[in-house]
Amino acid sequence: MNAYVQRVLDELNQRYAHEKEFLQAAQEMLGTLSSVFDQHPEYEQAGLLERFVEPERVILFRVPWVDDAGRPQVNRAYRVQFSSAIGPYKGGMRFHPSVNLGILKFLALEQTLKNSLTGLPIGGGKGGSDFNPRGKSDQEVMRFCQSLMNELYRHIGADVDIPAGDIGVGAREVGYMYGQYKRLKGEYTGTFTGKGLTYGGSKGRTQATGYGLLYLVDAMLKANDLKLEGMGVVVSGSGNVAIYAAEKAMQLGAKVIAMSDSDGFVVDENGINLDAVKQIKLVERGRIASYPEYAKSGKYTAGGSIWSVPCQLALPCATQNELTLEDAKMLVQNGVKAVAEGANMPTTLEATHFFQENGVLFASGKAANAGGVSVSALEMSQNSQRLSWDFDEVDQRLKTIMEDIFANIAQTAAKYATPTDYVTGANIAGFLKVAEAMMAQGVV
Repeated sequence: MNAYVQRVLDELNQRYAHEKEFLQAAQEMLGTLSSVFDQHPEYEQAGLLERFVEPERVILFRVPWVDDAGRPQVNRAYRVQFSSAIGPYKGGMRFHPSVNLGILKFLALEQTLKNSLTGLPIGGGKGGSDFNPRGKSDQEVMRFCQSLMNELYRHIGADVDIPAGDIGVGAREVGYMYGQYKRLKGEYTGTFTGKGLTYGGSKGRTQATGYGLLYLVDAMLKANDLKLEGMGVVVSGSGNVAIYAAEKAMQLGAKVIAMSDSDGFVVDENGINLDAVKQIKLVERGRIASYPEYAKSGKYTAGGSIWSVPCQLALPCATQNELTLEDAKMLVQNGVKAVAEGANMPTTLEATHFFQENGVLFASGKAANAGGVSVSALEMSQNSQRLSWDFDEVDQRLKTIMEDIFANIAQTAAKYATPTDYVTGANIAGFLKVAEAMMAQGVV
């Protein structure tokens, strides 16, 4: 490893030993950048890497709110504004009990390179709270979102920082936050993305991450003389990303045979009934355990690993570090051909390396799941122009962006590593654009 990169990594490990997810993301990214710094000694002279790995700004604040029983509650909330080198901060808000600063820093670092890969002028950020919307009433969620925005509104704006949804933050939560932002600021701008279609949202945003994932997978398979049609697919998760990844996979001729949630997974050898999954997860906010009852087919398994199900294509779309080395070994033994990340860093470093060592095509999340933020940026463009594009136009733009991302990472991989090392290709292609902008703007 390049000595400069190793030194910065060692300093990060010493300074942030308690932020394991952030260190994992930094290790995964920086570990592939040695050849860049070998060719650009001026980056070290400018202290570029030390500046790149530190967020430009972190906002931490409490969120007091009152539950339906009249009891005051308090949560922590954060906004990590990581990099504005190529555009305003852009990234989702996550509401989940696991949220802490280390997780959000990892997500914001990933988001910075992901946004760079889209080719659109957006920087990287991420935010969230340890608030859990699961089991809360609409009124409780509204009171929490309004209280959070009472502080966050000071730090965001259409040309400053544009939040969106993430785990635990869907159309309901975005609506409540945007409504309070508008009320406090007295203005109607594109400060949030993922808004409802009646107040500035973009058609295709709901499907974007899942559809985009499959557009990139399709391009990757074709480049390696494989085809999606006829493949057996396992998709972890059953939220928006997983559901629409499964939908697009089916539209492109694949057969989705398993999906999951945090309680367990369901296998349906006849092909997953997406109408049943949508009813359970999107309408009733229920658990995947009820799938056999709704679909009249399939078998549910509580706990366990969905990656034990034999498939040719694996799409981890749930959460970070869900696919371990042991899971990777099962997938390889069962004949998996390709893995593409629909979630952010769902595959451990050990599992990623095992896939690559065993000839499995692997697309990392910063490239593969960039469809969501791509359509968010398209939503920003529509808001700025006071326009609304139809679904087909948005979907075609998304397809073009994802195919361009694959072409970029493949070309970069061939130049700096090996033709199928798409992890290195994505890291270097995303990093170089940010690095060049940082160099041009001086020490800021």
